[in-house]
Amino acid sequence: MAPPPLALYVHWPWCVKKCPYCDFNSHERRGEIDDAAYLAALIADLEAALPQIWNRPVISVFIGGGTPSLMRAETADALLAAIRMRVPLHPGAEITLEANPGTAEAAKFAGFRAAGVNRLSIGVQSFDDAKLAALGRIHDSAEARRAIDMALQNFERVNLDLMYALPQQTLAETERDIATAIGAGVGHISAYHLTLEPNTPFHHAPPPLPDDDLAADMQELVEARLADAGFAQYETSAFAQPGQRCQHNLNYWTFGDYLGIGAGAHSKLSSHESIWREARHRNPRAYLEGAARSDFISTRQPVARADLPGEFMMNALRLNEGFLPRLFTERTGLPLAVIEESVLAARRDGMLETVDGHIRPTPRGRRFLNQLLAGFLD
Repeated sequence: MAPPPLALYVHWPWCVKKCPYCDFNSHERRGEIDDAAYLAALIADLEAALPQIWNRPVISVFIGGGTPSLMRAETADALLAAIRMRVPLHPGAEITLEANPGTAEAAKFAGFRAAGVNRLSIGVQSFDDAKLAALGRIHDSAEARRAIDMALQNFERVNLDLMYALPQQTLAETERDIATAIGAGVGHISAYHLTLEPNTPFHHAPPPLPDDDLAADMQELVEARLADAGFAQYETSAFAQPGQRCQHNLNYWTFGDYLGIGAGAHSKLSSHESIWREARHRNPRAYLEGAARSDFISTRQPVARADLPGEFMMNALRLNEGFLPRLFTERTGLPLAVIEESVLAARRDGMLETVDGHIRPTPRGRRFLNQLLAGFLD
């Protein structure tokens, strides 16, 4: 059986300031970042991983963080050149870089485009200055608008990250935010419900948030306004104009393979015998120290056969269109019969349906996705 598609994720772990809701592997910058040392570690990391992905084409590259737009454009150019020299990058591969709307980062957008980045993802979160302050963001709405304009001058594909159910947010404020995002002229919007993740300041000292009913109204409003504007919801939090879907994330959701390099990056890689998950050393200093002795991986273990159905469904059922039954077998190596009972139970509960051959969540299943997924995680 042919291996699944392969994507490459590159982690840039530094940011200017850690946001109180963020549980990603990001670290506040202390002084100047040694771009050259980290770039050398990334390249060595990729070279060490080559035997695992030998000759497999890479369909997408995603440079995430942290705040990757803090890196110099010359660093991005050298990084992408090193990747092209070492792996067969698919012609026309999607290459995304995450950016913050700060003025200093936006000034580099043309350089990132010249380096080969062809999709930019901007972490706006809100266009309301009071809400941005409550979220601990260091940009304001004017900077966000300027950054979007600069991005659209350099990139045909731009995503905006937007959050709702923010501290003390009203329905009218949510509507203004989504209207501003739609009016910005981008082709992709990722709209997320703010969640209080463990081990974050917001989790330890929760801010005043909208109640569940109001948050649900906000979600319905966001989805309706985006649909009216021609954005198709293809995943739980992803909305795209025609031809603007994120190919890198689609590979995750269809249980494709991905190699992650950089501090704290995760990988899922298939072999003939099993599927393996890996994680790199999480702390940037530990990662750089490990690079000096070619020691990048902190954990590596196979995915248990019994866990494969749940892992596949946790990804595939995020897609509004669901998945074709054959994809389950292709990506897990298991017969569809192993999930048949759970599929039938979810169908009886009105949570799943089959449309055009795809097993997909119903509107009720999308609304109560965690409940739906629980039926496949036993």
